[in-house]
Amino acid sequence: MGSSLPRLPLIALALLVAVSCTGAPAPERRDAGGEDLRVETVLTGLDTPWEVVFAPDGRIFVTERPGTVLVVEEGEVRKEPYARLPVVEAGEGGQLGLALHPDFRRNGVLYAYYTTREDGRLRNRLVRLVDEGGTARQAEVLLEAPAASIHDGGRVRVGPDGRLYATLGDTANSGLAQDPRALAGKIIRLELDGSVPEDNPFPGSPVYSYGHRNPQGLAWDGRGNLYATEHGQSAHDELNLVRPGRNYGWPVIEGDERREGMVAPILHSGEQTWAPSGAEYVREGPWRGSILFTGLRGESLHRVEIDPEDPGRVVRHREYLKGEYGRLRTVVQGPDGALYLLTSNRDGRGDPDPSDDRLLRVEVRGGE
Repeated sequence: MGSSLPRLPLIALALLVAVSCTGAPAPERRDAGGEDLRVETVLTGLDTPWEVVFAPDGRIFVTERPGTVLVVEEGEVRKEPYARLPVVEAGEGGQLGLALHPDFRRNGVLYAYYTTREDGRLRNRLVRLVDEGGTARQAEVLLEAPAASIHDGGRVRVGPDGRLYATLGDTANSGLAQDPRALAGKIIRLELDGSVPEDNPFPGSPVYSYGHRNPQGLAWDGRGNLYATEHGQSAHDELNLVRPGRNYGWPVIEGDERREGMVAPILHSGEQTWAPSGAEYVREGPWRGSILFTGLRGESLHRVEIDPEDPGRVVRHREYLKGEYGRLRTVVQGPDGALYLLTSNRDGRGDPDPSDDRLLRVEVRGGE
């Protein structure tokens, strides 16, 4: 860590970092039905990474589930952690989501989601961080909810409406997902100061939608429609079009099942398992207008094309890089237009080789 980086012409920052090796491999090419995918390793030697965030000042933040927030500055991974938080890695919990305030360049505010232990009980926290001298300190706890060793959700994003969203899993207590008063099994929405928006669907409550099992991805299209990925019980993983106040059915319905007052997914995996996690809406490049999400057990990058006239209708669904890099945790479109993917092979369910947890850069050519 701290090694200098070669510069690439297509990246404004020096991104090609070798954390545990001295040189960076040449790009690998994947021909996917006329689409040329060029894959490069940006970071390697990561420990169960969960989120990657590009700051407007050129820094890159990567969270690792055991409790580390790495920062890449001027082409080097800084040895000292960016933030020291009371994180407890317990099963699927730990240091999870991270998001920047829209005015981060001026105010240095970030939002983090992590698991901790208090009075012998696991808790998930959504907190506000403040950057001070290049290091972040915890300034305020915005939300605290029960945690478990599984189904902790963890994604944090700021929506196009300027509100803060986070995904909370059902903490292996499926009945809580159907209780609008409980936080488990929900997508929540807050003002950036942590208060509850006046136009939330349940007055005085941060709950935005309910009936979720373990949502882990959030993405908004160009018209402000929110899409969320969700883990099914053993299959029937979902992509949902999320509307405020709606009930997404868990544990009452899944897959193609229907029930009055409950919303079915716009896409699901059937009897297969994707284990979907992070999601992204592609705003530029050959895949512009697509919803992307990553698969953990399915080990694929998913591309979903939506009918531009109907946000709830899937036109085409395709998978890429299947089995090439193991479990994929999240996907983000970087400031250079390329896609950045994190793997998750050190989470106890994949290859334990530490070189297999990395940040990948994927450049897509063709396929419009």
